[in-house]
Amino acid sequence: MSVGIGEISLYVLIGLASGIISGMGIGGGSILIPALCVFFSMDQHLAQNINLLYFLPTAAIALITHAKQGNIEKKPLMPIILFGFLGAVAGSIVAVKMDSSLLRRCFGFFLLAMGIYELFRKPIERGKVHDAVR
Repeated sequence: MSVGIGEISLYVLIGLASGIISGMGIGGGSILIPALCVFFSMDQHLAQNINLLYFLPTAAIALITHAKQGNIEKKPLMPIILFGFLGAVAGSIVAVKMDSSLLRRCFGFFLLAMGIYELFRKPIERGKVHDAVR
């Protein structure tokens, strides 16, 4: 299986773009998963699995960078991590049993809903923690 320069270049651009978004704390998967599906006709399950592996080093770098800047609110961490772990177990069980086309539509709906939310939400001043967290 030979990989051409065009394909490698596209992988580089996708990696760079999703890495920039990851570093911002937004989530590189929002670029990585659709790009792999659209440009490489990759199955949704495979693209999401690649994203899970991609996430580990990019999240570690972003976490270190943001921690050095003091941009981490420690109070909500434990409940978010605990229930995030439980949600990840449940979500992965559901995802592997789900048809790829349904999984793709669910992911697309999630991205659309989050995009609409971000367009219309009221901005929070930098450095201020939401009242619910205090």
